[in-house]
Amino acid sequence: MNGPVAEIRTAVRRFLELVQPEAVTVAVSGGADSLALAACVGRLMPGSSAVVVDHQLQPGSADVALRAAGQCSAFGLVARVEPVVVSGPGGPEAAARNARYEALRPASGVVLLGHTLDDQAETVLLGLGRGSGPRSIAGMRPFDAPWGRPLLGVSRAVTRAACVEQGIEWWEDPHNSDPSFTRVRLRSEVMPLLEAVLQGGVSSSLARTAAQLREDCDALDSLAEAFAGDCCAVDDIAELPAALRRRVVRTWLMDEGVPELSDSHLRRVDALVSEWRGQGGVWLPGGFVVRRAHGRLVVEPQS
Repeated sequence: MNGPVAEIRTAVRRFLELVQPEAVTVAVSGGADSLALAACVGRLMPGSSAVVVDHQLQPGSADVALRAAGQCSAFGLVARVEPVVVSGPGGPEAAARNARYEALRPASGVVLLGHTLDDQAETVLLGLGRGSGPRSIAGMRPFDAPWGRPLLGVSRAVTRAACVEQGIEWWEDPHNSDPSFTRVRLRSEVMPLLEAVLQGGVSSSLARTAAQLREDCDALDSLAEAFAGDCCAVDDIAELPAALRRRVVRTWLMDEGVPELSDSHLRRVDALVSEWRGQGGVWLPGGFVVRRAHGRLVVEPQS
């Protein structure tokens, strides 16, 4: 019977066979998920890289990072620590994520992240709560170059059991039990309640839902590409189904340099096509406004 280590090795091996990267880097935090992943990569691809990002947000973080790097070296990986400065908009979680991903971005190859089935389920719930549309509920992709997530089908319990099986001691991040973070409350309060009420299997069900939505989103995105560049002509897209039309509009706006489009932004721009009553322009992030004039959509800087 396969144990937790074998389950992780199977998941990582299948991912590597599918992607066939020229180089592999493992992102390591010192937690059970990333250490279980690093130990597996060290076995399958010795000599690969490991990067431990030190966010410098907690006392002793440098020691935690050095310890994790030492563990990765013992696994057969070439490990280094990358200290980062966390700052910027979007709150501490978003700022830390942005700093981490910037430090991890490779010159070539893929970076393997230790996100698990449980992380995917939490991401889907966050998307549902925010009402930010199917893209958000579709969760994380297993591969979104250069980021690879081979453990999205593996539970957090399995990564911990794999560490125990191999005698690997992991670090428990205090932030992971801080109820001021929404994701922590989902993990410690909401998910256990859902598991009890729905009699188990919630994480797997949410992950399957995410996979189904990703397939639907990918199909609609592919259809939307046929209208690339034609979105500004209202008559060309007015009769399209709403889901397809909004994707065409979204692609056009992103090509025009508009950042951070929410579902609310997109629906207001779409109303210039589908519910036209002579209304004024729609103000968007990044200092842009979209107007309808002479049967066309026009995006321009706010004056």
